[in-house]
Amino acid sequence: MIRVVLVDDQPLVREGLRALLERAEDITVTGDADSGDAGVELVARKRPDVVLMDIRMPGGDGLAATRRIVADPELREVQVVVLTTFDTDEHILDAVRAGAAGFLLKDTSPEEMREAVRIVARGDALLSPAVTRRVMRAAAAGPRTPDAARLEPLTERERQVLARVGAGESNGEIAAALFISPATARTHVGRLLTKLGARDRAQLVGIAYETGLITPGEG
Repeated sequence: MIRVVLVDDQPLVREGLRALLERAEDITVTGDADSGDAGVELVARKRPDVVLMDIRMPGGDGLAATRRIVADPELREVQVVVLTTFDTDEHILDAVRAGAAGFLLKDTSPEEMREAVRIVARGDALLSPAVTRRVMRAAAAGPRTPDAARLEPLTERERQVLARVGAGESNGEIAAALFISPATARTHVGRLLTKLGARDRAQLVGIAYETGLITPGEG
């Protein structure tokens, strides 16, 4: 059973999300909060698998709350999905930088919402190629000094895998492109997370860009 916490300042939104998520037999909502600060406290108590987090709320916004959850070593297994009505590049980039494992708009269909929870719960980042391109485009608009030295511990194969993670490819797609098994691709991704000190695939996307391994328009 996938345990979910909802953080949104609108009661109707929370009730609606609870109703649509619990239609699935493998998902249960263990609690909800109406502010970022209350959400952090609730997550610390409930230790859910996934948090659906609104961005703009009183009492601590969703991005600040996400940073606090991600920074807490005791909550390392908790995955945060930022849920918002705002779909600007800036907000997507902010969500990734805050440590979110995914980004969803509130007009996402019920089945897509449930599947998103499943994807994040099993440890995959919820960043489609389309969203990844938007993250890159937003990052390109700001100042950038590539830090290639960060890639020095990586093997050539690991650099190839990182570039493809940065392009938004799944383990299966990486395996097919590099003529390796999905299990081997998964192993390489795991090593990248360890060597680069990344929490999840979403952060690997940022690292691929920040180090200059890939640039906007690639992938």
